[in-house]
Amino acid sequence: MTTSGKDTEQVQDIHPTAVIHPGAKLGEGVRIGPFCIVGPHVEIGDRCELRSHVLIEGHTTVGSGNRFFHCAAIGSEPQDLSYSGGESYVEIGDDNTFREYVTIQPGSEAGQVTSVGDRNLLMAYVHVAHNCRVGSNTILANAVNLAGHVVVEDHVVIGGVTPVHQFVRIGCHSIIGGGSRIPQDIAPYSKVAGNPPKTFGLNIVGLTRRKFPEDRIATLKSAYRLFFRAKLTAAEAIRRIDEEVESTPEVQHFLDFVRAEGRGITR
Repeated sequence: MTTSGKDTEQVQDIHPTAVIHPGAKLGEGVRIGPFCIVGPHVEIGDRCELRSHVLIEGHTTVGSGNRFFHCAAIGSEPQDLSYSGGESYVEIGDDNTFREYVTIQPGSEAGQVTSVGDRNLLMAYVHVAHNCRVGSNTILANAVNLAGHVVVEDHVVIGGVTPVHQFVRIGCHSIIGGGSRIPQDIAPYSKVAGNPPKTFGLNIVGLTRRKFPEDRIATLKSAYRLFFRAKLTAAEAIRRIDEEVESTPEVQHFLDFVRAEGRGITR
């Protein structure tokens, strides 16, 4: 076994059964457990831990302080029949936890990226498909499955056994109940559950825990009522919100999100 990028004495606690390609770059304080495999184009930052039987391959860059549990598989070829072998990427930030059997796959065309931000918890059997973008401070519970090109913004919670359709966008600070099926976009700050899913209100608990001021939450409530409860078309609701609701950063993000072309908003 050979390491490169750092002197071997700087790389801590590598099990003798691990297979590290000479081209891999390992940061300081990396711990690699039994039967792990690290490919030639992989870069792993400081203080990362690979527990056991972890596979990291492809053109994958991992930041610092990440933990990969048993049988996580990162950077393998995308499950896309159009993939022709081009050089595509996985980019992972800092301080994430990837539990057992998590899979993350690179973009489906040369130069494309699948990315995961910072401080996320991906529980067992989560799948992040090609071209997905997962933000920071999210929780994806057991067996959440993101199809290709899904965007998950910051501070999102998705309950277990939830499939998300390709190209869906999930807005920041939203929460999705377990066992839901998500074929359309989820508005920021909202609370969604069901099959088919329905929007049930603002994620007040999440916003309160994250120290949103009460007046900002009240303003979001006003925007929410017009968009989801006033029996208006989306265009009419957007116009009324522009005219009647204070333009806070949260309201502006809500409007930008629902204006953008996507798969339609879950209402």
